[in-house]
Amino acid sequence: MTVGPRVPHEDSDARSIARSRDEPEQFAALFDRYADAVHHYAARRLGPEAAEDLTAETFTTAFRQRHRYDLTRPDARPWLFGIATNLVGRHRRAEARRFKALSRIPEPVEHEEPVADRAVARAGAHGLRRDLAAALAGLPARQRDVLLLVAWADLGYEEAAQALGVPVGTVRSRLHRARSTLREALGGTDPTAPTALREAHAHD
Repeated sequence: MTVGPRVPHEDSDARSIARSRDEPEQFAALFDRYADAVHHYAARRLGPEAAEDLTAETFTTAFRQRHRYDLTRPDARPWLFGIATNLVGRHRRAEARRFKALSRIPEPVEHEEPVADRAVARAGAHGLRRDLAAALAGLPARQRDVLLLVAWADLGYEEAAQALGVPVGTVRSRLHRARSTLREALGGTDPTAPTALREAHAHD
């Protein structure tokens, strides 16, 4: 018996993408679902000033590439965050400078709201500790990508592998090395347990 191509589920991202190939306006559903999450991820990595443009470019790129999307994957988040991460890659120096700058902001004084504290909040990195910012700045780009896709984009290992186009084993290896590097830099504290990187931006 010949089996035809699998039709994406009615409510899936894949279905929206499939429809958008003939009805481009259908692609707006993905923007509505994920624009805020992509913008938040971009702002954490590059700052709020760059986030707007990077978010727009992410969805513009996704729209142009929608005919190449694998419709057997119902969830488009890994694909979108992969595009966003590739675009962040064009701004590696800016990202490293941002984390280094955050690492130099003085700690807030108790019962005061110093200029430095307000600057951190405006930068969209409220709560990102100086030592953590410095450690992130020192990570190799590939390790930082994996770590932040898992911690800030909330992707699982397989989703991160899809986003980056690498095997799951590569994700695990890079994440292990990144965690080890950060743990050493932070004096033995595991920056991903219990989700310290997520908590660093809980109030962005």
